[in-house]
Amino acid sequence: MIAELRIRDLATIADVTLPLGPGLNVLTGETGAGKSMLVDALALLLGERADSALVRPGASKAVVEGAFEGLSPAICAGIDALGLDAEDRHIVIRREVSIEGRSRAWVNGSPTTASVLAQLGALLVDLHGQHETQSLLRSDAQRDILDLFAQAERERSAVTDAHGLLSDVTATEADLLRRREEVRRRADYLRHVVGEIDAARIRPGEEAALQVEARRLMQAGAIGEHARHIADALDAGPGNARAALAAADRALVALEKIDPECAAWRELLDGAYANVEELGRVAAAYADGIQEDPARLDEVERRRDLLATLMRKHGDSLAAVLATREAAAAELDLLDTADLDLRELAARRAAAASALESAAAALSARRSDGAARLARGVNRLLPQLGLPGGKLSVALEPLPAIGPNGAESAAFLVQLNVGHDARPLARSASGGELSRIMLALKVLLARHDAVPTLVFDEVDQGIGGETGAEVGAALADVAAAHQVLVITHLPQIAARADRHLAVSKGARGGIATSTVEVLHGEDRVGELARMLGDAEGDAARRHAQALLTARPRAARRK
Repeated sequence: MIAELRIRDLATIADVTLPLGPGLNVLTGETGAGKSMLVDALALLLGERADSALVRPGASKAVVEGAFEGLSPAICAGIDALGLDAEDRHIVIRREVSIEGRSRAWVNGSPTTASVLAQLGALLVDLHGQHETQSLLRSDAQRDILDLFAQAERERSAVTDAHGLLSDVTATEADLLRRREEVRRRADYLRHVVGEIDAARIRPGEEAALQVEARRLMQAGAIGEHARHIADALDAGPGNARAALAAADRALVALEKIDPECAAWRELLDGAYANVEELGRVAAAYADGIQEDPARLDEVERRRDLLATLMRKHGDSLAAVLATREAAAAELDLLDTADLDLRELAARRAAAASALESAAAALSARRSDGAARLARGVNRLLPQLGLPGGKLSVALEPLPAIGPNGAESAAFLVQLNVGHDARPLARSASGGELSRIMLALKVLLARHDAVPTLVFDEVDQGIGGETGAEVGAALADVAAAHQVLVITHLPQIAARADRHLAVSKGARGGIATSTVEVLHGEDRVGELARMLGDAEGDAARRHAQALLTARPRAARRK
């Protein structure tokens, strides 16, 4: 639950702290005092879009901070799944909005994003205002309410999973059929590709080897001449390397006699002699082996042309050409394997469709039973909430095909006056009627709703008198299982509160400023008397005291 909400420099609020407690918390005050600003602050804390217009005039930023305590293990697990840590079942959320429109947020001191706040807020608070009431008009929202009341989460999850599996299998089957038909259209071409590449008998690295051989064949004369020059320079003619080394050998022998340490050079000279001799032999052999061969050159060029043609058609390298061949062969293999694979997929599709039908049937049964019970429960409450002729029914309309949410849509139909036909909720109810229908639903759903805190704004729209007392009783029933925060103009509702907070507005430093205080004793009586229309009148104060005295014991929490 929310233990404390602190707001600084937000609109008309300079610095306000709301100490909240378990049970029913009510917020009252004159129209325009800033009550709705407190709900806006809570919405901002829970991920609502930030707006620099919210910053109080003269301030650099608005700050909202909330402490949440006593979180259930299930909610702590949800918080953990968001990558956050609920320390000792307690978290503190902080949100800042600067005058430039920048927004920052923290959870337990660690930075986070507005999107994470929104997910966190959905775990902690059900914020019910005019927007949320309007959401009741949507068919998907009505279906979700029915499923929550019918405790159909497991059945609906099973339908979603079964539908997803069927969709996956169907998509795989359709893709295989498409690919098979495409291969059939291209089969002749694919066979030509495989045959053409296979006929070439490509060898890895062949292109580079042919290029070297072609260059050698085209310049055989020049190559042989250069090799012969090397051999001659080493072993023939005056001044050849072998003769030079022999002269060096003689000089070294003489040198060694004078300086024995020069004997270490012998190894170097012997190595040089051996290398010259080997190079001369290799160069001579190479020169003898080089000869012009026009026939072989023609054969090499034809082979290179063939490989170039294949690379122009099937890839920019021989490796790419071979990969094209493998891909074409794999496509052709599909023609041999597709029929078997399609038979297996058809069997899987039939099994998935059967599983989906079974899951949808179980969900439909849950919904049918829940629809009847939901209608009965709401219809028992509507007369107490000022709709004596009101009746709700839930119509389940079959869909053309089973979808991820089941085999039917859900529509709330209402009959708000005796003798009138039941019509869809969206075409029948006013704002005040919608609020009371939503409240009736909240009362019924309270035992199923895991969200610990419910906030109601404008729930008393268009009602008063005895109906207001019944709405107060309904809110007190919800507060038996949840923390409830209500903004109200009705003393009948305010008198039911376990904690009564009053908002007032005055001027501070020439700027309108809202303040909040927790009311007790005579202060509370005075606020109820003001709500009754005469803050100082004895009759109004007696009436206020009577409202407080008449509260059922269950509502008088400490």
